[in-house]
Amino acid sequence: MQKQEPTVHKAALIWRFLQGSKGMFVLSMLMAAITALADMITPQIIRAAVDNAIGGNEPTFGPTVMRLVNAVGGFEYLGRNLWIMALAVLVVAAVKVLSQYGFLVSNTRASETLAKTMRDMLYTHIERLPFSWHMKNHTGDIIQRCTSDIDTTRNFVAGQMTSLFRIMILVVLSMVFMFSMNIPLAVIALIPMPVIVLYSFSFHNKIGNGFKECDESEGRLSAMAQENLTGVRVVRAFGRERYERDRFEQHNEEYTGLWVRLAKVMSRFWSTSDILSGVQIMLVVVFGVVFCLRGEMTAGEYIAFISYNSLLVWPIRQLGRMISDMSKAGVAVDRIGYIINSEVEKDREGAGTPDLTGDIAFEHVSFAYDGCPQMLHDINFTMKAGTTLGILGGTGSGKSTLMLLLDRLYDLPGECGRITIGGVDIADIKREHLRKNIGIVLQEPFLFSRTLRENLSITDAGLTLTDIREAAKAACLDETIESFTKGYETFVGERGVTLSGGQKQRAAIARMLTQHTPIMIFDDSLSAVDAETDAKIRKALEARFGSASIILISHRITTLSKADQIIVLDRGRIAEMGTPEELQKAGGLYQRIYEIQSLSAEEVEA
Repeated sequence: MQKQEPTVHKAALIWRFLQGSKGMFVLSMLMAAITALADMITPQIIRAAVDNAIGGNEPTFGPTVMRLVNAVGGFEYLGRNLWIMALAVLVVAAVKVLSQYGFLVSNTRASETLAKTMRDMLYTHIERLPFSWHMKNHTGDIIQRCTSDIDTTRNFVAGQMTSLFRIMILVVLSMVFMFSMNIPLAVIALIPMPVIVLYSFSFHNKIGNGFKECDESEGRLSAMAQENLTGVRVVRAFGRERYERDRFEQHNEEYTGLWVRLAKVMSRFWSTSDILSGVQIMLVVVFGVVFCLRGEMTAGEYIAFISYNSLLVWPIRQLGRMISDMSKAGVAVDRIGYIINSEVEKDREGAGTPDLTGDIAFEHVSFAYDGCPQMLHDINFTMKAGTTLGILGGTGSGKSTLMLLLDRLYDLPGECGRITIGGVDIADIKREHLRKNIGIVLQEPFLFSRTLRENLSITDAGLTLTDIREAAKAACLDETIESFTKGYETFVGERGVTLSGGQKQRAAIARMLTQHTPIMIFDDSLSAVDAETDAKIRKALEARFGSASIILISHRITTLSKADQIIVLDRGRIAEMGTPEELQKAGGLYQRIYEIQSLSAEEVEA
């Protein structure tokens, strides 16, 4: 049993994704801090101009500021030359503009690098996940996690996390300056803040749950759209366009309803938050005027205080947006974490790369898929190296499952027997080595949206056209391809939609033959070709790959007629085993199938 990978928590997961972008994010936060400091300096310049340079009041600034003022001639001189203070405001503004530019550039680079890292890590991880995981998860939902959820996480980290440092500086420095100017008014400004913060956090769970429902619903909608677009020919062939459209519209309406419901929650949150912020600003303005009329506050201090209060209210209002985005990003990171925390395929410690030209043996193999009844029951046989094994059986008898286990697309539990090649348990063989030495043509051939040449050479980028054509000739496909206008450069539609069923099967066979593997598996991969082409392909395989161990799975007796040994499966058990001649005379299931397939259509009907 393989050890389960430790679960990666949200913070640790984001930290892993930040590889390659940490430095740029640090630089962006530094630029944000400089911008915040520039915001703090401007109100003090205006305060000094109003109270000291124009009003002639006694300055209350620290020694460092006073040395700087005296260096340019003092407040009396500045009062006669106000352009100097205006120039100082412009210089601070220029610094702010430059720091904002630096923030945007560094933050954008960091953001895009973060998204690229996330996409690369997810794609690499998904490719290493077991076949069983892919069977349990919808492709549309996986795509949605790798696109929409990545963008949500990226936007939160780049848009909110980097702003947090600036917000902290703004809040701390604003409070310091406000308390230094007027303590009672600063206390009044602070009173509504805890209410706004607590109110914002009270909505956190509601918003988070809402975003989770919307995200999951979007995943189901994406999966539905992906399935219908992929299977559009089937939908049209059965005239089910209206049914599928109604089904999609029903789910789309449900998805829209979830967003509308979430929008109502967000509207209540934002409107109430704006009211509380407005009350806070009103209290500061009203009490500030009262303190000015009483002589407890100068005009310059009042102007500066209002400026700092505006800088203070903005981060507090932003807190609501941050909580909203945090809820959404938390859901997105959880969905991405589901993929990252899924256990990838691993080799046993000490797994090797032995020679795989030996005998193949199934030793008392039993197997069941997760949550399903047992599929295979005590399968026990040995296939000699270099021979051809035929497997015959009805639908659901376990034929394909045998091959999936041999290729380790599904792992055989330790207590359910073992499979060996040349006496070595396949569990002790590295997966990559095993799969490179087992060529398999699956029951449902899959072709990529590329040219025929690219599809056939996908096993090895170094294959020449001569190598590809040799494999295509063995699969009886070369003449067909040459009849196309663009030959091997003919573009194949999604899943090979532009080819017939037989052409797709032969293309899949040719693709496998380019590997020159010592073990070849044909999982009912000749079902869509006619009997004559079937015979030609088998003859070509026999002539070209006589030394390879070939496993043929088929419903067609003629396809298995040249096999050295045939296994007949019935409900997951070996019902018969022997040569074609022996089974034909045994009077069992093989003989009955042989007789039925030998009859003419009229005889079968009679």
